[in-house]
Amino acid sequence: MTVTATLQRKGAPGKDYGYSNARVRGMRSRLFSQAYLGDLMDSKDMGEIIQALTQTEYGPDLEEQLLHGRTAQQVDEALKDNMVRQFRKVLGLVNTEAYRLVTVLLGRWDLFNVKTIVRGIHMSLSSEEITDSLIAVGQLSNVDMDELAKQPSIKALVDTLATWDLPYAIPLRAAMVQYNESGDLSVLELALDKFYTAWADKHLRGRGANKKLARRFLGVQVDTINLLTCLRLLNAGVEPEEVNRFYLPGGLHVDERLFNDLASMSDVDEVYERLKRTPYGRPVEAVAIKYIERGSVSVFERALEDFLMRRAFAAGRGEPLGVGIVIGYLWGKANEVTNLRIIVKGVSVGMPVERMREELILV
Repeated sequence: MTVTATLQRKGAPGKDYGYSNARVRGMRSRLFSQAYLGDLMDSKDMGEIIQALTQTEYGPDLEEQLLHGRTAQQVDEALKDNMVRQFRKVLGLVNTEAYRLVTVLLGRWDLFNVKTIVRGIHMSLSSEEITDSLIAVGQLSNVDMDELAKQPSIKALVDTLATWDLPYAIPLRAAMVQYNESGDLSVLELALDKFYTAWADKHLRGRGANKKLARRFLGVQVDTINLLTCLRLLNAGVEPEEVNRFYLPGGLHVDERLFNDLASMSDVDEVYERLKRTPYGRPVEAVAIKYIERGSVSVFERALEDFLMRRAFAAGRGEPLGVGIVIGYLWGKANEVTNLRIIVKGVSVGMPVERMREELILV
């Protein structure tokens, strides 16, 4: 089944958001508080975490996975299972319009999964190592991703995607010649990013408050990708004429001119000065010192993820009879599961609580 065909599936009849949003608000009210996450971080071992989570909505997923062992890996699998189950539940509740809009936005997970598989095959990782990072909340199922991760080469992966009539075969096939010549993984990743953003922008066009909200949210995602690209290009020695090929159209505030300006700068202070009149100035400024101390772009990645998550929550506090409630919950749920996975891993390896706390996104 193609992604385009999937978008034509029917959600609940009509355009009424009242019933589904009431259900989703109830689900959102059960998301964990910062205090609860703090208590989990104080757990002395995996047994305490399992005992605590078993008393929550994660209980059924934990019970199934713990049949295979009471390890951090099994808890991690249970968390991912719960996220997939809850996402599927929401998609079964919403009406036709919301289903189509949300499915387009959730395409970012298919994008993430395909990129992860491409990266894993490029690095000659085992299929088990690749699938450990995947979450089946897009259109690709766990069975699909297991099969894709087992492909012996990038070419075999592209051929499989094409056989299944999945659209990600199109950009990958077009970039294969350049990839084969250079061995540069970014060629494939950039092709996938550009394909998804163009596809999503096309499917979110049209009138109506809900489409406009979904497009704005997509625009913030595109902006954050472009900003991270610019920050990675600082002092990277990329020729000016090469910079523009990394630009993704479709953002809200980072247009092509701003992208090229930022990518040509030499330090973070210049970037901040150029960004401070945009919504991204404050997040970048807040972690600039950490970047200088650590020298890692990951601090900006986390800050921009935090910004995106807050935008998702803000969407959920808007129109009570619109798609924002659904977007807010789904991104909030994804963030909760990400935080829990960090805590589970942290406790299992004896990571200090303060270090764990730095890794979480708390909204």
